[in-house]
Amino acid sequence: MTQNELDSAVALATGEDIDEIQYLGFSLADPDDTDFDPEPDDRPPQPLDWNHTELERHLPCSIQEAA
Repeated sequence: MTQNELDSAVALATGEDIDEIQYLGFSLADPDDTDFDPEPDDRPPQPLDWNHTELERHLPCSIQEAA
């Protein structure tokens, strides 16, 4: 796949103008290259407890301040 074919495919899939796609600089990634990210995120996963978050969302302000 050439760069023009890739840009055209991304533009078609996203509905963006091909000039915008070319400006953003899409490229193909080699699936065998596992270290292609120029800024890898080495932080541990940060899970979010959605149940706890949802409980806090529906508390009156006076209860939230006390928690």
